[in-house]
Amino acid sequence: MIFALAGNQNCGKTTLFNQLTGSNQHVGNFPGVTVDRKDGVIRGHKEATVVDLPGIYSLAPYTSEEIVTRDFLLNEKPDGIINIIDATNIERNLYLSLQLIQLDIPMILALNMMDELRSNGGTIKISEMQKELGVPVIPISASKNEGIDELIELAIKTVSLKQKPQRKDFCSGAVHRSIHAISHLIEDHAERIAVPVRFAATKIVEGDKPILHSLNLSQNEIETIEHSIVEMETELHTDRKAAIADMRYNFIEKLCIDTVVKPKESKQHLRSVRIDNVLTNKYLAIPIFLSIMMIIFWLTFGVIGSFFSNILADAITYLTNVTSSVLKSYGINPVVHSLVIDGIFAGVGSVLSFIPTIVILFFFLSLLEDSGYMARVAFVMDKLLRKIGLSGRSFVPMLIGFGCSVPAIMATRTLSSERDRKMTILLTPFMSCSAKLPIYAMFTMAFFQKYRALVMISLYVLGMLLGILSALIFKSHLFKGNPVPFVMELPNYRLPSAKSVLLLLWDKAKDFLTRAFTIIFLATIIIWFFQTFDARLNVTQNGQNSMLVDIGKFIAPVFAPLGFNDWKAATALITGFTAKESVISTLAVLTSSNTNNLPNALTSLFTPLTAFVFLVFTLIYTPCVAAISTVKREMNSVKAALWVIIYQTGFAWLVAFVIYRIGILFIN
Repeated sequence: MIFALAGNQNCGKTTLFNQLTGSNQHVGNFPGVTVDRKDGVIRGHKEATVVDLPGIYSLAPYTSEEIVTRDFLLNEKPDGIINIIDATNIERNLYLSLQLIQLDIPMILALNMMDELRSNGGTIKISEMQKELGVPVIPISASKNEGIDELIELAIKTVSLKQKPQRKDFCSGAVHRSIHAISHLIEDHAERIAVPVRFAATKIVEGDKPILHSLNLSQNEIETIEHSIVEMETELHTDRKAAIADMRYNFIEKLCIDTVVKPKESKQHLRSVRIDNVLTNKYLAIPIFLSIMMIIFWLTFGVIGSFFSNILADAITYLTNVTSSVLKSYGINPVVHSLVIDGIFAGVGSVLSFIPTIVILFFFLSLLEDSGYMARVAFVMDKLLRKIGLSGRSFVPMLIGFGCSVPAIMATRTLSSERDRKMTILLTPFMSCSAKLPIYAMFTMAFFQKYRALVMISLYVLGMLLGILSALIFKSHLFKGNPVPFVMELPNYRLPSAKSVLLLLWDKAKDFLTRAFTIIFLATIIIWFFQTFDARLNVTQNGQNSMLVDIGKFIAPVFAPLGFNDWKAATALITGFTAKESVISTLAVLTSSNTNNLPNALTSLFTPLTAFVFLVFTLIYTPCVAAISTVKREMNSVKAALWVIIYQTGFAWLVAFVIYRIGILFIN
């Protein structure tokens, strides 16, 4: 059995998916967390799989994630649908439910957040609603694991009995006549493409081009259908889309009058309104957001993060010294000793010490996200983003980009405009991802000890400013036009779930560790090999005649105008293309330094000015290979991926050059 888990954005789908499968998918308190399907086996039922689909409001294919959901439901034809709806906002959620019912697939309606509805004095007459809709209805609370076992049992039973919806007709009057006339006309075509006739007819009235195209109607049939729709519009004095929407909402309104006891305004909503009076204030919103981010950076890099990172660095240094002593006492080959200590321990160990910094940063960001504050920031940023050709919805992918560019680029699927989506994809890499944190942390430790937080903040702000500059260039030359109107649901503020926060932190730590022991580990060994051997595979003395020296010296002149023409710096930047953390691991290998003494080794390669210029270059230049491949996949263009590499590297060189020349003027 395959169940599709479908519902509006931010209605608790991913929470329910975790309860059904025992999975640990990240849950966020803002729309658009899920942008691709996720599969899981229902606990206790190995024969049943549930597919978590991106949240949608309608089966009209406007955005990429809506297309993912619609294509799965229409083309892969699941055995059953679990339609989860927010019981505290039932009228809006039922709009999608009426469309899902017309798919003629066994379906269960799960009324989520019933605990909140009851606590505010509301209730739902389950049996009456079940009778009116013609599908089984069950109350649940996904976050509290209430009613989940009953939901699983009901879902398995409904699909086993192949119990399809008992009612598919929710219309009357002119809409009723038009849909039924079209249904008779397209019946054989709908059967040919295996789409329910009623669903296809309703979609044709709405002007759904994919359905109309797939039916492959004759010109005469199209003209007859159009005549029927025009008659309906004339009679109702409205357009076809509004007529279908009115039909659905009229039914929903009557249904809710008969089955829903409305609650009084919830405490959560009243509290949210009071908080929003301050946090989304016309004048205070942006200063408050910037202040919050500055405090987070100060705590992460200046207080808590550096404390724990130093402890871990000392532990790694101690382990390195112990391992080195053991290998020497064993009398192991010097080359093997160099590989383990100067290669693996120096490279991977130098990166691992920054896990606490990354975990602490995401701890604070997850609190902002899960509380519902980030949705407000997107709303506040809409006015500013429109000036550079984007809408507030683009802010969410860009915000995710501070964690990792890969999921951030994928998150652009929530954008309905292809123009906005492509533009956001190209701008997202300007947001400084967490993989660059080890570079920033190590260099600020070496050169800007007293001003670490300030330098960190300046890099993040510079990345955003350069992104804005690029957006203005793109808006004028590549993506002319206006952004689409911005509509976004603002969820109530909620206390962050400890489980959700811990799961996110574990995901980020696991991802970092995975890269450390795969990509960075491999890159470290390759760098050590090229540094240790010459072109004839002879072991070199202190790496002076190694293959790496030859490669580095060939590349170094490109960076000479930026103030750092040492071949070691140039080589480190090249390895950063595999993963940005590799920049630090490469410098550790090339300078034969461990985590504790690498800052001292860096002072022999850079001055404070060239160190800052180096940081600026690493901030802007080409994203890692994983991000580039994601750009290629999401834009379906090799040219776009190559353009990102060339544009960002060239832009990075130019900005770094300008900063270096300005810095020279001040120093002199």
